[in-house]
Amino acid sequence: MHKNIRIRFAAAAFAIAMAFSSCASYKDILYFQDIDQTQLSQLTTEYEAVIKKDDRLSIIVSGPDKLVCAPYNLTMGEMGTTSSSVNPENASLTYLVDSDGCISFPILGQIKVEGMTRQQLTNYLTEQIGRDVKDPVVSVSFKNYKITVLGEVRTPGTYVMDSEKNNILQALGRAGDLNLTAKRDGILLIREVDGTMVHYTIDLKSSQLLDSPYFFLQQNDVIYVPANASRVATANNALSIWSVMLSSITTSLAILTTS
Repeated sequence: MHKNIRIRFAAAAFAIAMAFSSCASYKDILYFQDIDQTQLSQLTTEYEAVIKKDDRLSIIVSGPDKLVCAPYNLTMGEMGTTSSSVNPENASLTYLVDSDGCISFPILGQIKVEGMTRQQLTNYLTEQIGRDVKDPVVSVSFKNYKITVLGEVRTPGTYVMDSEKNNILQALGRAGDLNLTAKRDGILLIREVDGTMVHYTIDLKSSQLLDSPYFFLQQNDVIYVPANASRVATANNALSIWSVMLSSITTSLAILTTS
């Protein structure tokens, strides 16, 4: 009986030690630690996402005369299914930006959209369509604006964002925020630039991030949050300790059953 009590006490002590070893200090988890001492510059321009290859765009043209506007909207026939027109109000069809950075638009033909912002494309289409249609209203939106968050967050995954103006804090918020075991000064932002994957290191402890060109995200960005050193060490030690503990418990049980 006494041996059984000692085994339980040792297991409890081990669990408590493991819990304390995973605790992080206040400075390890605090965001923007220098924000009171930092003078942030005022943003001179508003961030706007630009259209890239492989983006999917929803473009809906409407106006006072819906019949006249209809030819400027995608139809199911153009998607290879049926030739019936789609009500622009309910259209879910999208334009794929091809490898040349273009879309094929009804009536207007091929349009180079890569590098344009959503507002620039809206203005361009409004001007072009306005030559034949009175008071056209053009609505352009991204349909595949996705951000992927991986690593030491509560709910890693790929998230479709509601707006094209998203910053890294919003993305981390969608993923449930960082775990206490996350490394806050070594976050990786992985992004495709001109066909090449590049990465940037982000420090959430520094308020300079708020002025950084990487504060706002682009479509298909990947954020990877690595584990801090104590988390890695704890994980490695835990495997060794559990192996020893399992061996000790097995031996103790064997002794108890034979005594």
